[in-house]
Amino acid sequence: MQDVRGLHHVTAIAGPAQENLDFYAGILGMRLVKKSVNQDDPGTYHLFYADAEGHPGTDLTFFPWAQMAPSRRGYGLSSEVSLTVPPGSLVFWASRLQRYGATIGTPEERFGQHALPITDPHGLSVALVESNDSLATAEPVQGEGGLGRTFTPWEESPVPVEHQIRGLESARMVERDLVVTSSFLTKAMGFAHLGTENGWHRYGVGGGKSGSYVDLREEPTMSRGAWGTGSIHHLAWRVDDEAHQLEMRKRVAENGSRPTLVIDRFWFKSVYFPEPGGVLFELATEGPGFAVDEDRAHLGESLVLPPWLEADRATIEGVLPKLAPPRY
Repeated sequence: MQDVRGLHHVTAIAGPAQENLDFYAGILGMRLVKKSVNQDDPGTYHLFYADAEGHPGTDLTFFPWAQMAPSRRGYGLSSEVSLTVPPGSLVFWASRLQRYGATIGTPEERFGQHALPITDPHGLSVALVESNDSLATAEPVQGEGGLGRTFTPWEESPVPVEHQIRGLESARMVERDLVVTSSFLTKAMGFAHLGTENGWHRYGVGGGKSGSYVDLREEPTMSRGAWGTGSIHHLAWRVDDEAHQLEMRKRVAENGSRPTLVIDRFWFKSVYFPEPGGVLFELATEGPGFAVDEDRAHLGESLVLPPWLEADRATIEGVLPKLAPPRY
């Protein structure tokens, strides 16, 4: 029986697209590897930031719904995304973020790892976490159980290679009932309990290496959260291929959730479902990947549409705001 392989991507809701691009590509130095649209709302961008080649597990994506109200904190939402940086690099990052006027929190230690909480321009909680699993290599970074994540440095990043963000570290989730969510994670998805610290309960797969765990916190008196700018829309988990995806979809349904049918997103196949506490999850295949329709050297430079939206290109381009190169 196969379990999920760790995080594939995390998708959040942003405000104006240019401000989002300026922060994640300009200040954080991630590469815009795909400039496309929300396939369910083609009048809105879908911006994908990742390593140089857009490998699964390095990908933070955004729907810039600038007209939305700010999110409402509460249970049933993922409350923070964390990004992996190399050990010893938080001094560099604190200095860089201060120089550009970013909102920085107090440094923390989480389960033995140094973390720097920050808030992006539209209110999203992000943490930079130093991880020993953060290796600057184009080879898979292997975790226990054969899990791995490939990272390729981006030579044109404004951030030096030795300090670049290596990928997704984790996410945090606030739950009204910890037991029902933790039971679902273990039975349906193959997670194991890895530890508890300061009210946070860590669950992961493959030993909980970088990119393969989540932290849960129970808040039984908190009200229900609501999507808005500055919130995480969904957490996507990696599966090897379509056969693995269908196996996991069956397990999810057998454990009480309501998965969608397989949806073709062109760069990967997707299945969506809520975990018992309400956080939206996705099962996303490893491939075919972002280079299926663009040369790797020119990822993210042009608006790319899946084939079924090409007939509407003129209309779509007419409503999308123009994006300039990232400013920082």
